[in-house]
Amino acid sequence: MSTPLYLTAHLGPYQSALDVAQRDLTDRRIVPRIWSHDHTVWHPDPAQIANRLGWLHAAENMTAHVPRLDALFQAVRAAGYTDVLLLGMGGSSLAPEVFSIVFGAQPGHPRLAVLDSTDPGAVLAYADRLDPARTLFIVSTKSGTTVETLSFFKFFYNWTVQALGADQAGAHFIATTDPGSKLADLAEQLGFRDTLLNDPNVGGRFSVLSYFGLAPAALLGLDVRRLLNRAQGMMAACGPDVPLADNPGAQLGLILGELARAGRNKMTLVASPAIASFGDWVEQLVAESTGKQGTGIVPVVGEPLGPPVVYGDDRLFVHLRLDGDAAHDAAHSAAIQALVEAGYPVVRLALHDTYDLGGQFFLWGMATAVAGQRLGVNPFDQPNVESAKVRARNMVAAYEQTGALPPGEAAPLTGAALREFLAPARTGAPATDAERGYIALQAYVQPTPETDAALLALRTRLRDDYKLATTVGYGPRFLHSTGQLHKGDAGLGFFVQFTADAPRDAPIPTTAGSPESAITFGVLEAAQAAGDRQALQDAGRRVICFHLGADAPGALHRLTEALS
Repeated sequence: MSTPLYLTAHLGPYQSALDVAQRDLTDRRIVPRIWSHDHTVWHPDPAQIANRLGWLHAAENMTAHVPRLDALFQAVRAAGYTDVLLLGMGGSSLAPEVFSIVFGAQPGHPRLAVLDSTDPGAVLAYADRLDPARTLFIVSTKSGTTVETLSFFKFFYNWTVQALGADQAGAHFIATTDPGSKLADLAEQLGFRDTLLNDPNVGGRFSVLSYFGLAPAALLGLDVRRLLNRAQGMMAACGPDVPLADNPGAQLGLILGELARAGRNKMTLVASPAIASFGDWVEQLVAESTGKQGTGIVPVVGEPLGPPVVYGDDRLFVHLRLDGDAAHDAAHSAAIQALVEAGYPVVRLALHDTYDLGGQFFLWGMATAVAGQRLGVNPFDQPNVESAKVRARNMVAAYEQTGALPPGEAAPLTGAALREFLAPARTGAPATDAERGYIALQAYVQPTPETDAALLALRTRLRDDYKLATTVGYGPRFLHSTGQLHKGDAGLGFFVQFTADAPRDAPIPTTAGSPESAITFGVLEAAQAAGDRQALQDAGRRVICFHLGADAPGALHRLTEALS
């Protein structure tokens, strides 16, 4: 099975089912109906579908706005900014992070960093490093009410006011939001440098080719027109009149959906190192779009590639290969071929250069829309996301009344406790008999390279021991990414939550410009961890919590060693 230039696949015994599904998609005209914004592709009710399909045309529509983005950069450069800190969560933050990591700041352009953690150490690390006089903030939230984003904003607005004065603070902020949002009003009141009002018909996780992704890209110095041109090329390849056999978006969506229905629902992404961060964006798109109504595709991102023996029969591998990446080819080509020879389904996607990510953003959007149709879910809503938010808000309200959070439920930090928790893991049942589980590590700690390495070592050990797919997410970041899947899928995940002590804390101002504060970032993070844990338990999920103390990386390494 192949689509020239974009996608090749080795599907073995699943090919016949894909052929049947392709005929069904053709007979029902699913792709032309998607392009015509026909909500009945997914559900008879247009709610949260009809007003979420603007992503189909975003690459074309945004071309007219490139001059405004160019002018924005010129103004930012003239003002002398050397750093940009984007404050956002989920769909507002993941694509800018990809651009920052993959491309970096071009000569003459400011550096871009992304803050999407309420851990006080993460917040204070930027306050310690950045120069208020030379830092621009992008406050990015579609709804304008995202609690994490507004908390970041209030903290850094006060930080800027303290350093530069209230009359100059507003010029250090840009808002990206939907028309009429609370943030749009706030930006006007406080005199933000600019407010970018996005097309409200573009959903958050599909918003990379709108202002949410392209404004940070422009500030970094990317060739935005080139990026949009690549996206438009993929739009044409996935167009309504393209035969399905030649339509890479439809083909990838069929593969994801049909193999998930057959039990291969652990979509494992293997990417060239230079574009590895793209996996975090894919993770949110696929997990939040498909993980609902008792089904879902579990994206496995960042898990080291191993030999066939360490994998169960629930895996589908997607290999994202960047041309010219000799180191990656040498390390992974043999391993990928071994998987093919062992009978694992493998999809290969080829990128000629990093600007081909523009095409990949659209490709995966179309694929996710098609996969949702095959799974019988609405890929544009997120019905279970609110559960953790509600419980976290209740925790915060209790704190404000009593001055304390409810007592925690931490288990002893021992290998025995983790082994006991994972004892029900199904290591031998074929995926055709019952969907196999996965292990999700949820770290409500400060993201650091040392903690990254410790979590990687732990997940690899668990993968090898239990032959289960593993995922890793920092909280509360993953709540806006895989959190929907965790509560909405078949419920066979094992959720291992980690909390830690923060050496410093930081207040969250009650209102921007006011010194009053009712809670701190440490309290908010703890409330989010407790709220998510309760939401998982209420949904019948298996969850355990370990408290790592003051040395999170060290405690994680000791836990991994204790599994020996």
